[in-house]
Amino acid sequence: MVQLAVVSLESKFPGYPGYYYLDLAVWNYRDALSEFWPHIIRSFVFAGVATILAFIIGYPLAYAMAFKAGKWRNVMMILVIAPFFTSFILRTIAWRQILADEGPVASTLNALHLLPGGHITETWVAVVAGLTYNFLPFMTLPIYSSLERIDPKIIEAGGDLYANGFTTFHKVTLPMSMPGVLAGTLMTFIPASGDYVNAELLGSDISTKMVGNAIESQFFRVPGGYPTAAALSFTLMAIILVMLFAYTRKFGTENLL
Repeated sequence: MVQLAVVSLESKFPGYPGYYYLDLAVWNYRDALSEFWPHIIRSFVFAGVATILAFIIGYPLAYAMAFKAGKWRNVMMILVIAPFFTSFILRTIAWRQILADEGPVASTLNALHLLPGGHITETWVAVVAGLTYNFLPFMTLPIYSSLERIDPKIIEAGGDLYANGFTTFHKVTLPMSMPGVLAGTLMTFIPASGDYVNAELLGSDISTKMVGNAIESQFFRVPGGYPTAAALSFTLMAIILVMLFAYTRKFGTENLL
């Protein structure tokens, strides 16, 4: 971290490509923000949408595992955590094949005339779908952990008080599972906002690139781009830390435990 902070304040040494000197070049941050602010906004939008979709999919899945799966609970748990046993990159490449023009998803949508553009890959939809899939376990497992700790007698008490299933869920189950929801939201949103792989493999041109792609490009493809990449990295980290600070000030930390 210290080395990254130092690099973010360096400038290129004139006449010596690949060499830098420290001169407290705070304008590196200005240049990084002025050029790559769309990437930062796009990253948070994509991560936010993916987090919402992961919650929509992950909560019912966690609920089924906790209360409805019975003897199939272990099987469902294995299916949820199985992606962790394969490479993140390989999972994303597989997702690209699924969403390809000749793949099952695009073929079905084209047959139903529901895909005006003719393809899904190389669009923001594919990037968000990849983020949702890859980070879904980070949402599902914390929610399942919270739901599993709920005493079934508390839920049964709702029925004894003449509450229907929806009322019991709304008044009892959902509030008691909020620690898992909040933890899952943070565990999904934070890594998704800094992701590089999904936008690189499922996206296309600059319109789908995220801040992680800009950082990678500055580090490895742009001569003399180290300071800009370091400044972008610190900017992303600072924004996330501000969000976390605002959250803890408003809600505290007890719901994350």
